[in-house]
Amino acid sequence: MRQPTSEHESHIRDAVALARANADEGGSPYGAVIVRDGVVLARSVNTIHRTNDPTDHAEMVALREVSRRLGSKDLAGCIVYASGQPCPMCHAAMRLSGVREGYFAYAAEEADRYGLQTAGLYAEMCLPLAEQPMRLAQIRPEGETPPYAVWRDRQAG
Repeated sequence: MRQPTSEHESHIRDAVALARANADEGGSPYGAVIVRDGVVLARSVNTIHRTNDPTDHAEMVALREVSRRLGSKDLAGCIVYASGQPCPMCHAAMRLSGVREGYFAYAAEEADRYGLQTAGLYAEMCLPLAEQPMRLAQIRPEGETPPYAVWRDRQAG
């Protein structure tokens, strides 16, 4: 169900206000709000400065909270509002959780102008593995079969 534009604007403003308050407290300038059927399920900020966990982006914190709250990894029907364009990790997590709609206030290129580096990550991840700055290569163990068949068989059983 699509929300009226005024509700979108309200949730985006909330995410931006969360980001601004977090920056004022020494954190990164990112906030996120997750809504389903007009109900706010989570409001969060980037908490890396508190936890030293590099995955504690505002969207990730909110996704974890909503998943726990709903008791499900399937967040279909949820809408994510973010102060900034979600990084590749957050974008992928949103997709993997079933989120099909999201909005952000400020583009990654805008953040880069202030010393944040999300836009570059998107560009790097589009390169072939051999051209990316972080080495990532396949080492397939000899004589092993992929564990994917075990997973598939358990799903069917």
